[in-house]
Amino acid sequence: MSSLPSPVRVVSRRTVKPPARPHERIPLTSWDTAMLSANYIQKGLLFAPPPLSTAGLVDHLEAALADALAVYYPVAGRFVTIQHRDGDVAAGCSVSVDCGGQGAEILLAVADGVVAADVTPPDADVPSVVRSFFPLAEAVCYDGHELPLFAAQVTQLADGCVFLGFAGNHALADGAAFWNFLNAWAEIARSRLAPTTPSRPPLLERWSPDGGPAVLPCADPSALVERLWPPPLRERMLHFSEESLVALKEQARRELLSAGDAAGAAAVTRFQALASLLWRSITRARGLAPERETACRAAINNRGRLRPPLPAEYFGNSVDGIATSRMRASELLAPGGHGGAAAAVGRAVAAHTDADIRARAAAWRAKPVVYTMRKVDAAGVMIGSSPRFDMYGCDFGWGKAVAARSGKADKCDGKVSLYPGRDGGGIDAEVMLLPDHMAALERDDELWTNVS
Repeated sequence: MSSLPSPVRVVSRRTVKPPARPHERIPLTSWDTAMLSANYIQKGLLFAPPPLSTAGLVDHLEAALADALAVYYPVAGRFVTIQHRDGDVAAGCSVSVDCGGQGAEILLAVADGVVAADVTPPDADVPSVVRSFFPLAEAVCYDGHELPLFAAQVTQLADGCVFLGFAGNHALADGAAFWNFLNAWAEIARSRLAPTTPSRPPLLERWSPDGGPAVLPCADPSALVERLWPPPLRERMLHFSEESLVALKEQARRELLSAGDAAGAAAVTRFQALASLLWRSITRARGLAPERETACRAAINNRGRLRPPLPAEYFGNSVDGIATSRMRASELLAPGGHGGAAAAVGRAVAAHTDADIRARAAAWRAKPVVYTMRKVDAAGVMIGSSPRFDMYGCDFGWGKAVAARSGKADKCDGKVSLYPGRDGGGIDAEVMLLPDHMAALERDDELWTNVS
């Protein structure tokens, strides 16, 4: 049976270019190059009706984006592959950002019959129409050789609200850098309507512990790219209030003290407690056999963990994936297992030191790899994004966003993305599961007791 056509129609697109500047090429690091098979980062914000006409709104965003690209000029570039040779012998290839001002894109779309309430229904799945609010939906990062490294889609809803869907090449920048760029663009847009204090400029020079450029053992990186999409998933947004997070942390602390782990109890955080709850609940929903092993993985920002630290303004990728030690499902789900799971997450975070980061970089250089969805652990949980990203600081001139959502990119069964709560407290968790697993999760009393 064919699916119903999307009510979203793209009606125009514009290429936005920065002012001319000296030509430059910036080699990608190992952190960047490993992302060439990943999808673009797709995050977006729902806004109340702006005090501008549709044409005026797009003009406003375009002018501010051009100014932002003057500072973040690599965003307007394209990738280029450079062949490496040892005399007459091919010796691999590397990828650079060709900063030739090729341009980013802004699309204007109309969502026929769709209103804001349809985008954020209470106590229900994220509707499939949201995926149509994002450009470059099928692209992987390698496609940045031809496609824009950044695109934004302005979708006009039937009630006057606007959804801004952003797609950024993940081999160009990680989530922290992505949101720094969006906030810089928003700051420039606000300054056109009211004076603002300028933020700190980005650090565009690439750096990684292993130096650069990152060389792949092939003639062209396309040989390492896979275009894999998961089976149909259900997606829910769950809110955890400050009070709920404090209670989860306290429960983990008490369980660890009862188990004689005073050090773990003293070190436990809200993130560890929330990760434990989600890991245990998803494992229960999957009905894993008692002896089946599972692990909780998370993306982790390296900037502050390096010695010396990499500045927060570093524009590129500086992220690794960490994982807990593997646990049998029976152990994870045993009474008192919440504290043990939280402590396991804490140990994984604590082990990610400067030395570990540098060892990982050296290992990648010895055996380069491009990450693909094929490496997903069917019994594990993967936590991405971060409630520390200033998503609701992206005010383009007419107020804070109503909600944050994501597109179809890099989603799989057991993927969780964390968002800041809109009103400055709590955390929103975007949970993706196979339909049967989500149906079981909806019956999980431990989870729903803590959902606000």
